[in-house]
Amino acid sequence: MPKIIELTNINKIYGEKTQNPTQVLFDLNLSFEEKSFNSIIGQSGSGKSTLLNIMGTLDKATSGSVKINQIETSNMTKNQLSMLRNETIGFIFQFHYLLPEFTALENVLMPYRISKKPVTVEVMNRANELLEIVGLTKVKNNLSINLSGGQQQRVAIARSLINNPKIILADEPTGNLDSDTTEQVYDLLRKINETYHTTFIIITHDRHIAEKADRIIEIKDGRINLDITK
Repeated sequence: MPKIIELTNINKIYGEKTQNPTQVLFDLNLSFEEKSFNSIIGQSGSGKSTLLNIMGTLDKATSGSVKINQIETSNMTKNQLSMLRNETIGFIFQFHYLLPEFTALENVLMPYRISKKPVTVEVMNRANELLEIVGLTKVKNNLSINLSGGQQQRVAIARSLINNPKIILADEPTGNLDSDTTEQVYDLLRKINETYHTTFIIITHDRHIAEKADRIIEIKDGRINLDITK
C-alpha cells in the first residue's frame, strides 16, 4: 500500500535562538499507509500533539522531511501549504470549534466556502449525505449552539470530510465526551474509514480507544517507544 505520510529524521526545537531551547521531537521516522486506521498515544508533554501539527503542516519541523501524499512540504510557501491542507487533510479537535451562529449544515459547508468555490448541488448533496452518516439529518438546520456535545462533535466530523480529504488527523476527538458517546464516535470514524478509505491518525490518551486502531504508536519523550500493527 502506498505511503500517504512520510516523516524522515524529524526534530522539533522550540526557542531555538534562546538560551534555553526545548527539544520536543528527536530524529523521528514514521510513515502511514493509505486507508489505514492509526492511533498515537503518549503522556501529556510527550510530543504527540506537536507531531500531529507537523503532519498537518500547521507547524514546521526544525529539521527533517515531511511528505504528504508524495509531496515534499519543507520548502512550500504558506499559501501552498494552506492549499495542500484544504485539499488533502481534514482535522478533528477535542474542541469542535463550530460557529455558534450557524446551523449544523452551514458549519459542515464552511471549509468549502473558505476555498471560495461555489456551493454546487453536488457539494450540498455531499454535506447532506455526511450529516446522514453521522446521524444528524433531523437537526441539520438547528444552530450548532442548540446541539448536545456529542452532536456538535459529529458535526465537526462531517465538516472535516466535506472536501473529501485523503487524511483525517484527530487530536483527542472524544476528550470532552462521556464513554458511551466516545464509543459511538469511534464506531463512526471506523465506518468512515471503511466507506471512504480515508486514512485516520488519532491522538488519544485513552488506551481502550487506542486499541481499536489497526496500529498503535506510543510516543515517549519525543521518540517512538512502541509501534504495533495488529
